[in-house]
Amino acid sequence: MSPPAGSLHEPAVLGSLDGLLQALELDPVGDDRFRAGSAPGQFPGRIFGGQLLAQALAAASATAPGTTVQSLHAAFVEAGVPEHPIDIEVERVRDGRSSATRRVTLLQGGRPLLEALASFRAGTVTADAALPPVAGSGSGVPGGPDGSITDPGRPEDLPSIQEWAQKVPAGPGAASRSWIERPPAVEIRMGEPPTFLGGAPAQGSRSHWMRLPRAVGDDPALHAALLAYASDYFLMDIVFRSYPDLAAVGRLGGFSLDHALWLHRPCRFDRWHVHTQDALAVSGGRGLARGTIRDENGQLVATVVQDVLVRPAVTQEGRAS
Repeated sequence: MSPPAGSLHEPAVLGSLDGLLQALELDPVGDDRFRAGSAPGQFPGRIFGGQLLAQALAAASATAPGTTVQSLHAAFVEAGVPEHPIDIEVERVRDGRSSATRRVTLLQGGRPLLEALASFRAGTVTADAALPPVAGSGSGVPGGPDGSITDPGRPEDLPSIQEWAQKVPAGPGAASRSWIERPPAVEIRMGEPPTFLGGAPAQGSRSHWMRLPRAVGDDPALHAALLAYASDYFLMDIVFRSYPDLAAVGRLGGFSLDHALWLHRPCRFDRWHVHTQDALAVSGGRGLARGTIRDENGQLVATVVQDVLVRPAVTQEGRAS
């Protein structure tokens, strides 16, 4: 089932997806060794962490045929640059009758960018438990920070991330332009903009809808890798949104330290999914963000947790602002 066409920004999003899919075409260079490139940079000069997550999961899946991905636990070690190739090394930690484990290292010039541990399930799938009602049906989506019901709205009624970026005043080197000219490889719609596009500081959960801009086939491993890519968006920002010093929110910087993703059932990521996020802790220059990802029927597909470092942004003069 392919998403309907007609988005104002569809050509740019489709181009981003094509670039990401190319980056997920891993070239074998030895036993459980691969080489890959990078998608065109949305963030100039560095590789988006979600791309590294997707490549790690794709490489691990390639060495565990006939299994279903269960989880990915990754540590971001160092920032990479999109101009140079990425070497991917997979270690077969365990192959059991019902599960498999893979350790994955992504390197650039011999330097590790990401270390990950992926787990897979083999064998039959048990029945699903009944869960609460359909997402976006008016009754809300389970998964607020206290287990409450939150209503993310219907995706077709919400602005795209590019439309939020268009509302930011233009200026020399405006960061908002990258979200229009080099958008994510997924269509994103949300009722509240992130803080870097003018969103106000707030407490509590925030949701956004996301899906691929076109069908990509039926390979469940590819859909899982693309979901891993998209799971990295806005988790750091939800921490910034909850920062206790409200006056500093627009001047914060930071980076992700690690990322954990549990996949509870296979997904079709060319259909709408809603990612509900909240900040669990903001303390000691760090923040812990959580996300729950549900499909358009309200079924829980994945749970995400990310630890981020938070620090004041540095001005052009090199001083902390």
